[in-house]
Amino acid sequence: MGNLRTKDLSKIGYHNDQLRSLVIGIASKNFKHHSKQQLLDLLVDIKNDPEAYLDDELTARIAEKIIGKTEAAPFKVFELRHEPVFCKTYGGKGIEASAKRQMELANLLPVSMQGALMPDAHMGFGLPIGGVLATSNAVIPYAVGMDIGCRMALSIIDENDGYLKRYEYQIKQALKNHTHFGMEGGLDTRQEHEILDSKVFNEIPFLKPLRGKAVRQLGTSGNGNHFVEFGEIELFDDNSLGLPAKKYTALLTHSGSRGLGSAIARHYTQIAMNTCKLPRHAQQLSWLDMDTEAGQEYWLTMTLAGDYAKACHERIHANLLKALDLKALHVVENHHNFAWKDKLADGSEAIIHRKGATPAHAGELGIIPGSMTTPAYLVAGKGRAEALYSASHGAGRAMSRQSAKDSMTVSAMKKLLGNAGVTLLGGTVEENPLAYKDIDAVIAAQHDLVDVQGKFQPRTVRMHKE
Repeated sequence: MGNLRTKDLSKIGYHNDQLRSLVIGIASKNFKHHSKQQLLDLLVDIKNDPEAYLDDELTARIAEKIIGKTEAAPFKVFELRHEPVFCKTYGGKGIEASAKRQMELANLLPVSMQGALMPDAHMGFGLPIGGVLATSNAVIPYAVGMDIGCRMALSIIDENDGYLKRYEYQIKQALKNHTHFGMEGGLDTRQEHEILDSKVFNEIPFLKPLRGKAVRQLGTSGNGNHFVEFGEIELFDDNSLGLPAKKYTALLTHSGSRGLGSAIARHYTQIAMNTCKLPRHAQQLSWLDMDTEAGQEYWLTMTLAGDYAKACHERIHANLLKALDLKALHVVENHHNFAWKDKLADGSEAIIHRKGATPAHAGELGIIPGSMTTPAYLVAGKGRAEALYSASHGAGRAMSRQSAKDSMTVSAMKKLLGNAGVTLLGGTVEENPLAYKDIDAVIAAQHDLVDVQGKFQPRTVRMHKE
């Protein structure tokens, strides 16, 4: 590649400094094999039709920057409140100070009505993970999160827990053949689901080029803490599923809306930041007014991403159960990165954002997982208004991915897995059990919020391997 200079970029209409330095950075790293002319031709194409380049991760960053520039809507400048809105924290002793500070900042937004912090909370972008925020007629993309509609799904299977030992080999083969992890690629057989026919893909121009990737990634999981696992679940007396209290085989999955959701999150966060100016330290909490076109569009695309995440879990469960010739007696599922229209205790209408938090209205079922060796809990909500009808979404991280990597060897992790009687396919030390808070302490900190109805123990776990 010939050396690309800013003046070459000015000639083809790239006038913004930030955009030019972004292009030069990406080109020098990732387009070494292009001639200078090929590269300039590509850049002209991206400039003329940025939407067509959102599907490829390298060109998407350039395209998004261009879109952000051309659609500069008039922006408003907002001041923060002097006093934070009411916010109740659960299990505060186990929550790092940085996560509490992030939540305090969110409680100062002029659109905030009420907050709640769950016992698994830790620092995130914008809202902390484990943060719940009710706002008035405004939706905050970063309070929903990057992985929109990240969720849990549990199939309780018509087999006792002895099945897991007898069919361990078949379970491993099924997990290898019918799940796919990581950012690229998909399953070998094309997945069908009605979500792919959603009209929203055609109604919002930004989504059109994303549909192809959504087709490829249907029924797959991401990296990080996403998993597909078989284990045993013990249901307790008087569980609201109406199933006999005993041990069953179960399939538990955790993943979200894949490339579709993260592209939507990036796109609308950029629009929010361009139109809603907050003091710099609060900029990630920029919102979209629900009465604007962007707010309505985000709501539609967020909902699509949530439905797509649900469809992915449906395909994973259907493929695995079919491969093993199993039948589900009951399925329980819940989102934990999403925003909902709801009412507060005083009857006022709000948008409740749950970023890494489980909906827990009275009687609402949810799943709160621990780690690859510790239990997940089947819970029923108690509908606590001061918790914004929420509970934690898991154990929550106690260590950053980097510290988890630095403090655990592969052989030490194998030992932990062996002691717990867990077989791991794939996985990394970043997700090792010690990187997480103690799930039992987290559950104990929210006994006001949920009632525990069952306990799931992982046995064969599949995760992303670097």
